[in-house]
Amino acid sequence: MSFKFEKLVIWQKSMDFGESIYKLTLKFPKDEAFNLTSQIRRASDSIALNISEGSILKSKLEFRKFLGYSIRSLAEVVTCLYKAKNRKYISEEEFYKLYNESHSLMNQIIAFRNQVKE
Repeated sequence: MSFKFEKLVIWQKSMDFGESIYKLTLKFPKDEAFNLTSQIRRASDSIALNISEGSILKSKLEFRKFLGYSIRSLAEVVTCLYKAKNRKYISEEEFYKLYNESHSLMNQIIAFRNQVKE
């Protein structure tokens, strides 16, 4: 037995992305624990959480709304990545790797959302 969302590639990729962000934040300064570290972790986790929550709803319109929340959370992660790069917590290489991953994931979520019709 499995949940519908477990079969979704966007959910699987967002789960992996969240783990990548978590590992990245392990090297952030301790004084950022309740600021940037917490913010980027919550935003990256929210991507998969919203996909899973939306997928179990009966209404496709509501599912599209939750996919929109995932997209917004992903945009929040990108902004946090910029903050981390600007503050020299991550390298340019780390930034661009996750930035490109973010861009790809966002395009996949948008494409999937466009296929979900009422």
